[in-house]
Amino acid sequence: MSDPISEYLRWKQQGQNLRSNAKQAIEQRFRELLTEAAHLAEEYKSDFGKALVPPPVITSFRYKAGPKRPAAKKTAAPAVKVDPKIAALAKKLAGAKAKLEAAKVAGTPTKNLEDKVYELEDDLRLAQSA
Repeated sequence: MSDPISEYLRWKQQGQNLRSNAKQAIEQRFRELLTEAAHLAEEYKSDFGKALVPPPVITSFRYKAGPKRPAAKKTAAPAVKVDPKIAALAKKLAGAKAKLEAAKVAGTPTKNLEDKVYELEDDLRLAQSA
C-alpha cells in the first residue's frame, strides 16, 4: 500500500503542471482570436470604409494598425473640374448617411436623419442638373 502523503504530493504536482499548461494554452488562444479580430476589423474598414462596432459588453478594443497596403495604381484620367457647391453637398450627404447608419446600429430614432439625407440628395440632384 502506498503512502497517502506521497500520493497527494504526486497529485498536487500533476495539478500544477496541468494548470500551467492550461494557462499557456488559454493565453495563446486569446492572442490568436484578438489577432484575427484585428485583421477582420482592418479588412472590413478597408473594404467598406467604416469601422466595425464591437458588441456592447466589450468596452474597448484597440489595436495597432498594421502597415498600410499599397494603393492600386490608378490610370491617369483627364482632370474633371468639380463644382465646389456640388462637392460640398456630396460631402454633407456622405456625413449624413454615415450618421444615419450609426443611428440605425445604435437603435436610436432615425426619422430626422432620413429627412436630412433626402433633402441633401434632392439638393445635390438639383445642383447637378443646373
